[in-house]
Amino acid sequence: MATTARRRSTSAVISDIESNILLVRGQKVMLDYALASVYGVTTKRLDEQVRRNAERFPEDFMFRLTPEEWTALRPQLATLNAGRGQHRKYMPYVFTEHGALTATNVINSPRAIEASVYVVRAFVRLREMLQVVRIPVAAQKRHLPRNYWSKNPGQVSPAWCSPSPSR
Repeated sequence: MATTARRRSTSAVISDIESNILLVRGQKVMLDYALASVYGVTTKRLDEQVRRNAERFPEDFMFRLTPEEWTALRPQLATLNAGRGQHRKYMPYVFTEHGALTATNVINSPRAIEASVYVVRAFVRLREMLQVVRIPVAAQKRHLPRNYWSKNPGQVSPAWCSPSPSR
């Protein structure tokens, strides 16, 4: 990561990490293979360390995707074809911001420690961007007709702007 950081700006590195942060179950997460790539280890090694240190990863730090979630994410990720021998045997782990930091401690490599700073900055930057977007959307929501959500049940509202049942 040190040589990469020297050749590329910090902003570019953080942008690359941000592109790997997904919204799953209402939480911003990174898939295990993306996190392993940033930390400079194989996915197998990361998953192995996570299993060995399971007590450090409660459900709000890390969880495994369900087959339905993985199927829904695959088109967004441009992964390999589904089928025997084509891809993963097990569903991937996903790590929240806290889980990504804990993974740094169990991997314990110099690159992982250095890269963890960029990972935290990427999560923080996304959080700040959501705060900026949240205000206008909430303002627009106040101007929707009272029966908008009942007349448009298929309308998907972002997790952070979900319709209130009292509307």
